[in-house]
Amino acid sequence: MKNIVTIARKELLSYFYSPIAYVVLFIFLMVVGLLYSNIVAAVSQISMQMMRFQGGMGQFNPKEMIFRQSFSNMIVVLLLIMPLLTMRLITEEKKMKTTELLYTSPVTMFEIVFGKFLGVLFLYFLMLGLTFYIPLLVANVISISWKMVLASYLGLLLCGGVFLAWGLFASSLTENQIISAAISFGFLLSLWIIGFMGQVLSDSVIGQILTYLSLITHFENFNKGLIDTTDIAYCIGMITLALYLTYQVVESQRWKS
Repeated sequence: MKNIVTIARKELLSYFYSPIAYVVLFIFLMVVGLLYSNIVAAVSQISMQMMRFQGGMGQFNPKEMIFRQSFSNMIVVLLLIMPLLTMRLITEEKKMKTTELLYTSPVTMFEIVFGKFLGVLFLYFLMLGLTFYIPLLVANVISISWKMVLASYLGLLLCGGVFLAWGLFASSLTENQIISAAISFGFLLSLWIIGFMGQVLSDSVIGQILTYLSLITHFENFNKGLIDTTDIAYCIGMITLALYLTYQVVESQRWKS
């Protein structure tokens, strides 16, 4: 456990020694902030129109509209920028020719893989924490359901963990960071679009399997305020599978070196 914590700490600090963490944080917070402002403006406009015509307010739920749309936008932004965080995890070790030192060190492959994953996961946790101003701002104006907010944040954390784990796997496959980011984006996009294919084939067993495998299906449940063990098990299973595949790739490269 000590080796895992040491590797995770080293990985986390390495992000702040390079521009990557600052650039990704800036882009993430700027885009999320702009999208949130647009949603609030749209909700305000709709509210004023409904009050003017004195109708339809019973069906209009501004809290749900603000939060669900904000968190849905956030997961799309994460889909686009997560490969930037993970593209260097193992790829850079290969580029700097430090993999041999790593492979001959007393730490195990499991400790290396899991330590790197925890390091980038903690950075992601910090990113999410910096967006918590959104529910705090809304709570100053109207009463909100903190259960729904926390369920959505749990969904973002777990689904983001899936993104990071598959990005780590992508970085183990190549020595080029650009290619690593491209492969990672391909993995994440596939987890996304198979949900649409599942909807098209919803009447068949294949459609049901694709719907279950789709990340967006499970995130939408969290985003509705639902915390279901099926969704949690899916995310943990996808993370475990990606880390296992990463371990196998790194272990095979260790024996070849």
